[in-house]
Amino acid sequence: MFRDMTLGQYYNTKSVIHSLDPRTKLIILLAYMVMLFVIDTPAEHAVMIAFTIAAAALSNVPVKFIMRGLKPVALLMAFTAAINLLMTRSGEVLWSFGFLQITDAGVKIAVEMLLRVMMLVTGSSILTLTTQPTVLTNGMESLMKPLGKIGFPAHEIAMMMSIALRFIPTLTDEADKIVKAQTSRGGDFDTGGIIKKAKAMIPLFVPLFVSAFRRADDLAMAMEARCYHGGAGRTAYRQLKYERGDAAAFVVTGAVCACVLIMRFGVGI
Repeated sequence: MFRDMTLGQYYNTKSVIHSLDPRTKLIILLAYMVMLFVIDTPAEHAVMIAFTIAAAALSNVPVKFIMRGLKPVALLMAFTAAINLLMTRSGEVLWSFGFLQITDAGVKIAVEMLLRVMMLVTGSSILTLTTQPTVLTNGMESLMKPLGKIGFPAHEIAMMMSIALRFIPTLTDEADKIVKAQTSRGGDFDTGGIIKKAKAMIPLFVPLFVSAFRRADDLAMAMEARCYHGGAGRTAYRQLKYERGDAAAFVVTGAVCACVLIMRFGVGI
């Protein structure tokens, strides 16, 4: 499971998506997330699925690598789908057993939620896979910089988010090493039911948290040793600027969003 975590990793290759300004990708991801919770009909879902597939293809990241990121959230997706499937009471009843029942409306909602979570995870993974952590930090800071006039700590928030994303693959590698070490000593993480597997994970969390706190302390000391005191007066070696590709990306994304909104609310919006 830990080896399948792709969120926070960077895939080093050349592509149209890699060359986009990080601010462009962040704005497009925000609009993409909003559209995911606006869509309702199969046609609207088809438009967003096509947009997601196109983005994945343009990123030049192997499909298997992107799909691998869905494995760690497979249990969450299954749980979400099951809750919506069994708890929806409206619509025609397709199957019932005691107090449990499945309706056509429940099936529709479960499928929609499953698709939304899959596209949300895929879109977020494409962002981190095609953007270096430092560049992503600069992009987030630049977007939030106008809020600094009202005292919002844009640089600090961007730095915290970047460090959090960067620590995801680091901690997953550490967790994988701990699992292998405990397996070699007789630990069992693969057999048994869900409850047994959950209990088997408890001995994993203690050394993982200790390692996380140790790494955080080392990082804090390293930042202090390099005289880091926040974003005041800091400059960037690489200056962000929009290119033609960013304009094209905004036009395509705007067209997709307009198409979805027209399909959802009608031409008279």
